[in-house]
Amino acid sequence: FTAAYLAMGTEAAFTPGTYEVSTLWVVISFVLGLVAALVGGYVCAAIARRGKAPLALAALVLGLGLLFAIPMLTAPKASAPRAGGVPNLEAMQNARTPGWVALLNPFVGAVGVLLGARLKRGPVESATA
Repeated sequence: FTAAYLAMGTEAAFTPGTYEVSTLWVVISFVLGLVAALVGGYVCAAIARRGKAPLALAALVLGLGLLFAIPMLTAPKASAPRAGGVPNLEAMQNARTPGWVALLNPFVGAVGVLLGARLKRGPVESATA
């Protein structure tokens, strides 16, 4: 995410003059999150001793993701105006993500974990595991 932020720049990551994330940032964050989840599911299936490990990881991703969404949903909506470019740490601390994104991300992550595990195991093996 840091590399994506640095590559995009502040003006592309946020809507003008605010800390509200842009549509482009939302799309990129979903793509990066899905790729990370796919890799996580693949690695989990590769090292797991039991066939249910990717399912447990997906449940953990979903549960923790929903738990971490609570502060985003309860945070004050108004934020200070943003002036020009801001460093990565300041951007992370002040970014305002829409509530639907905070709620959808854990589901995308959980599905990504399961798909990544299926990529490793293949459809026949995952059905019998």
